[in-house]
Amino acid sequence: MRLVIKFGGVPVKDGRSIRNAAQLVVARYRRGDEVVAVVSAMAGITDELVAIAHRLLEPGTNAEQLISDFMDRISGRHLQACKDAIDDEATLSRTSRAVENALENLERVLTGVAYLGELSPRSQDLIMSFGERLSAPILAGAIQSLGVPARYLTGFEAGIVTDNRHTEARPIFELTRKLVRQRLGKLLAARKVPVVAGFIAGTEDGIVTTLGRGGSDYSASIIGASIGADEIWVMTDVDGIMTADPRVEPDAKVIDTISYLEATELAYFGAKVLHPKTIEPAMELDIPVRVRSAFNLSHPGTVIVRKPRKVKNTVKAITMSKEVAVITVGGPGMIGMPGVAAAVLDILARANIKVLMISQSSSQANISFVVPRAELEAALKALRVEFAERRIDWRIDYDRNASIIATVGAGMKGTPGVAARVFGTMGRENINIIMIAQGSSELNISFVVAEEDAIKAVRALHAEFGLGRGPR
Repeated sequence: MRLVIKFGGVPVKDGRSIRNAAQLVVARYRRGDEVVAVVSAMAGITDELVAIAHRLLEPGTNAEQLISDFMDRISGRHLQACKDAIDDEATLSRTSRAVENALENLERVLTGVAYLGELSPRSQDLIMSFGERLSAPILAGAIQSLGVPARYLTGFEAGIVTDNRHTEARPIFELTRKLVRQRLGKLLAARKVPVVAGFIAGTEDGIVTTLGRGGSDYSASIIGASIGADEIWVMTDVDGIMTADPRVEPDAKVIDTISYLEATELAYFGAKVLHPKTIEPAMELDIPVRVRSAFNLSHPGTVIVRKPRKVKNTVKAITMSKEVAVITVGGPGMIGMPGVAAAVLDILARANIKVLMISQSSSQANISFVVPRAELEAALKALRVEFAERRIDWRIDYDRNASIIATVGAGMKGTPGVAARVFGTMGRENINIIMIAQGSSELNISFVVAEEDAIKAVRALHAEFGLGRGPR
């Protein structure tokens, strides 16, 4: 069996966790499987890297002291992880040197940002890449210390080549598939375990890029599709994809099987278990993606396939996307005017604003759309500048504190009354609906509520569609 096993940040949060991850890889290897391991940064490290990069730009910052304190902290964590994960002295020494070299490079990059007083997207990608460039050698070392040959590679060294859209690069698939197949295929043929730093890629010129936050899942799927994997495993800290976020709905349960399209909808609308783009490469070749817990290997997890077995529930899961904002553009001048939606979306696209959801009134008197809250100010500025330049008198309103609620399930397609149950439930709970949209796939009904009502909405819908575990 040819497996790609991706380990998220929590399953490699420290040396003991990395040792456990290595033991899983070695166990599969000794069963005769060909295994590629893809690894995320240790839990919280990428956030710390982003934070210090921006703090270095703040006026009055003592950059030298800030970098020194940060490097002491991050060095201590990773070098301790080496000691806890690796019990072979020679391998420990070799791995520690590799980690120290990466740390020295990181310190030089941070010092450069401080001196220049500038953080370009290219520099941000380089800084963010160090999380995986520090964790991957430790996992490779842990595997080697258990007696199995392993080799650490960055995503670019593994063959993932992208465009130059820094912080959210897009793979050049034809070239990537060819290179990944060649490079990793040689290692697998030699019975070695490639340990690939997820999230990281590079342009054709070798400039570091990243695939977007959470992109290690995407790396694993790209690699799996390129080498023709039998399965892709996403190892996380929960038993699988759940009917709701268990932190929001304690009665949530694991979904046994789910379709590629359902999983994509869930990931896009807030389920944190998978990166939204993960499914695309696997779906193209019908490769099952299995989401499992690294801490409970007795549980089979959730398997994502093209056509899962039928279940009685029309709705499989409820998701919640917080930290979003609603913008409404309206005015009498819009009525009957062709291309209104296209014009507005074009303005936002040129400003590199993500539109998460859109709805337009039948009279065309207004159009509403949802954007990440962090991009609200940039979106408003882009619209106001463009409207002023073109002397357009459309009104712009916005709601900063909103959440998207999505009900997802293949059983919704062709089943009458689902929308009535969804919105009837919201009515009974006295929750006001700000905006509604239904995808053309009929797998998803999404709507926007005030952020303060989001948790209540999720719990009510979860109960309405009987998604919980029931009496225990």
